[in-house]
Amino acid sequence: MTLQITDEARVRTITLDRPEALNAFNEALYDATAEALIAAAEDPDVAVVLLTGNGRGFSAGTDLLEMHQLATNPDFARGKHGFLGLLDALVDFPKPLVCAVNGVGLGIGMTILGYADLAFMSSTARLKCPFTSLGVAPEAASSYLFPQLLGRQDAAWVLLSAEWVSAQEALEMGLVWRVCEPDDLLPEARRHAELLARRPISSLVAVKRTMTEPLRSEIRAARERENAAFAELMGGPANLEALTAFAEGREPDFTALPPGW
Repeated sequence: MTLQITDEARVRTITLDRPEALNAFNEALYDATAEALIAAAEDPDVAVVLLTGNGRGFSAGTDLLEMHQLATNPDFARGKHGFLGLLDALVDFPKPLVCAVNGVGLGIGMTILGYADLAFMSSTARLKCPFTSLGVAPEAASSYLFPQLLGRQDAAWVLLSAEWVSAQEALEMGLVWRVCEPDDLLPEARRHAELLARRPISSLVAVKRTMTEPLRSEIRAARERENAAFAELMGGPANLEALTAFAEGREPDFTALPPGW
């Protein structure tokens, strides 16, 4: 099982459930999460989705061991939806999406907040966009959504540096709406989700549609740019050094790469 799904008071809680891997997304978890969002979108009894993680992590991003296999094995079996399918489900999700960041969030565990209508974060959680440390490009239209949410310079630091962002920094940047003590995180996120869920679903959908529709073409264009850059860099010298270093349990050394890398 990769997800826990529960319904209460018209709120569907989707809990990422690979705690032994800090809820890192492998193909199975990408597929399950995409399917869960699609099902919630279509369910007339669901008004709001609350997304969180089980254990110490919100999500450690893409499973790097599986990413290494994808980069080095052309016959590796991909999932039905995969990473891109999850993004499609997030872009198309018509109802309020509330995220409760309970622990560490890396990669998609951070960039998914660009699609949250409300984001809550534990005071002990941390976030990171590790793209430059992995020798790849941004993802999930974060190159567009983060400058919109955070401002250009905070977004540039987050995306270029691959450094950790604390809960307080995320709050100050505008990436999350509330910071809570760990024991208060889910009750507070649920309280707000249930308040929204008492409103007419038709109105919730209409409000979200009118807010997000102007962003759709820009998100699509950003994803196309990012995908092209990612395809160019994945499997290149910097990415292979990063993935090999991860598999070997050491820090990557980018100083010996060919010029320009």
